[in-house]
Amino acid sequence: MGKQLNILLLGSGGREHAFAWKIAQSKHLQNLYIAPGNAGTARCGTNVAMADTDFETIKNFVWTNAIDMVIVGAEAPLTLGIHDYFLADDLLKTVPIIGPKQDGALLEGSKDFSKKFMLRHGIPTAAYASFTQSTLAQGIDFLTSLTPPYVLKADGLAAGKGVIITEDLTEAKAELTEMLTNAKFGAASAKVVIEEFLSGIECSVFVLTDGKSYKVLPIAKDYKRIGKGDTGLNTGGMGAVSPVPFANEAFMQKLETKVIQPTINGLIKDNIDYRGFVFIGIMNVGGEPYVIEYNCRMGDPETEVVLPRINNDILDLFDAVATQTLNTQTLEIDPRTAITTMCVSGGYPEEYVKDKLIKNLGTLPKEILAFHAGTRFDENENVLTNGGRVLAITALHTSPNQARKLSQEAAQHIDYAGKYYRTDIGLDIL
Repeated sequence: MGKQLNILLLGSGGREHAFAWKIAQSKHLQNLYIAPGNAGTARCGTNVAMADTDFETIKNFVWTNAIDMVIVGAEAPLTLGIHDYFLADDLLKTVPIIGPKQDGALLEGSKDFSKKFMLRHGIPTAAYASFTQSTLAQGIDFLTSLTPPYVLKADGLAAGKGVIITEDLTEAKAELTEMLTNAKFGAASAKVVIEEFLSGIECSVFVLTDGKSYKVLPIAKDYKRIGKGDTGLNTGGMGAVSPVPFANEAFMQKLETKVIQPTINGLIKDNIDYRGFVFIGIMNVGGEPYVIEYNCRMGDPETEVVLPRINNDILDLFDAVATQTLNTQTLEIDPRTAITTMCVSGGYPEEYVKDKLIKNLGTLPKEILAFHAGTRFDENENVLTNGGRVLAITALHTSPNQARKLSQEAAQHIDYAGKYYRTDIGLDIL
């Protein structure tokens, strides 16, 4: 890669700040633009006030600013077809997009599609059936045939909140009715997938593919529940750890042969030209990997522990994805443990307030990576809270317990009204 690149990164969360931080270190970078970005990404490049789903405005920006590559952070632009939009436009079709086209993004955009894909390609997953409003009665019968707990998933995108797990059959029937007849999750729950419950320990597997070959990135485990000991409501993620101690060599071998290879080969067999990240949610059931779900992008807050462990120049990897030469790259992984603790707004994931002044950011230890998730500047360049999840505080160390201690101490050091974080991130597996 000879030339210096102008990069446009789409998104505004902790994942995008981690990407911006990593891209800013590249020897190939000319200019980095983040749309819309946050107070953290502003330190890595230039924030641009445009929505990541406003394709027409993005097109004009790409053309005006001689953008050489677009990296898509979140799922919405991908499931809406931003990659296809670029390919269909004479001015844009030569600009590489890191992220799949709409047919590949269906792996995340439709639970029903992804389950059929897994069955078709022999990828281990929970038994399931799909139902719509017209087949509600059959759905209730199906629930009655299962042993609890019951797992109900909205077919479409529901911002990580479209999954109900309950031990109570009456509640499961009521939730199914709410989802199908009263649109509990809007259009996302016009179809509902009911699955058998898998008991085990979860991990997040990230694969970067150019459509031919692939690289397995560091594995992570995230913490979805708001409360200590995995209690309370589901959130977008309260913290993450990488590597995962139980993902040993034997498990990784099974994962590669039973899940990763059939997934990449399945995409090729189905004529899906997939260039970008495949995020595979895995349940380790007694040492056997089962796929819970696919996502068509990196996870958040897992990105905040995965990217700091990749020593490669990330633009080398992205260029290899665009040119389908990923097989020529060698992944260089930092052996240290990375742990991130998510500081959130009081009340999250339900009602919470924004615009609280964040203090002590400037006095964090220099080895701490504070990735901004929901922040913004006020007119005086003060950093304010601007979301439910505010900051992902990442620490790396050769000792997993020390990494945990550093991340927790830094989370405690940060100060804003209503701050909350989980004090047990990583404790269950370290």
